[in-house]
Amino acid sequence: MERTFLAIKPDGVQRNLVGEIIRRFESKGFTLVGLKMMKVSRELAEQHYDVHKERPFFPGLVEFIISSPVVAMVWEGEGVVAAARKIIGSTNPLTAEPGTIRGDFGINVGRNLIHGSDAQETAQREIKLWFKDDELVSWEPNLTPWLRE
Repeated sequence: MERTFLAIKPDGVQRNLVGEIIRRFESKGFTLVGLKMMKVSRELAEQHYDVHKERPFFPGLVEFIISSPVVAMVWEGEGVVAAARKIIGSTNPLTAEPGTIRGDFGINVGRNLIHGSDAQETAQREIKLWFKDDELVSWEPNLTPWLRE
């Protein structure tokens, strides 16, 4: 079963949107297999955003993600990486579709509420970066037969 990494960023936590964001993924039928609220270390932030290290906005990304707690999550389900990206919406909330998290609640690119892995390979890397193996729970919800053939 496919897994993806999502993180509710400091603005999502500060704006009390954690429950709403989690509800959207639960309602879609995905299974939450890892969840923790945490203060992100500078080291973890730099590793997470490593791909942007040479870009001028890198320092701002790091400062923002360490500025307040985040909620890190791992979700499981068929096609969860692509589906999560659709639920989240475009990176820029001004162009995100209504009905998406960023379209409904986002303010601007720098305050876009949530991070989601953009590919299966990225998800695997990010899950290993943010979670230890024993922090993830494999389980099957009782409603699974009602969601999958």
